Amino acid sequence: MKKQVISVEEIKRKLESFCVYQDRCHKEVEKKLSEYNLIPEAKDSILLHLLQENFLNEERFSKSFARGKFRIKKWGKQRITRELQMRDISTYNIKIALKEIDEEEYMSTLYSLVEKKNKLVSETNLFKRRKKVADYLLYRGFESNLVYEAINTIQNC
Repeated sequence: MKKQVISVEEIKRKLESFCVYQDRCHKEVEKKLSEYNLIPEAKDSILLHLLQENFLNEERFSKSFARGKFRIKKWGKQRITRELQMRDISTYNIKIALKEIDEEEYMSTLYSLVEKKNKLVSETNLFKRRKKVADYLLYRGFESNLVYEAINTIQNC
């Protein structure tokens, strides 16, 4: 198999389109960069270019990540925080990202998930039923105090 020779400019263009397609974090871009066997100076210049041209923006990434995971996947703040930490996002950017989630929408999502899961659980023992609902919501990343408060307010749960 023959290795293809690609110029630094071509790699820049490829990474620009990679970042334009969807917001990316530094870790994802660095992983993509490592696919090309570049010298460290070339990698640094490409990363610097992406940052200067605003293709790579950690704050923008963390905000859109938090909004998307909450609205689409119905994740809680703890799960979003954990996932952002795995992507080496700073604590400052994580705090800013979590502010993107509206508190009323967050609570209504939590209550609707409790009701939905409660209908799906076939367990007749009340304590086991509550535990199954709670485990589901804790896995989703909702705070334990909010989960138990929501479970206690729902009837037949």
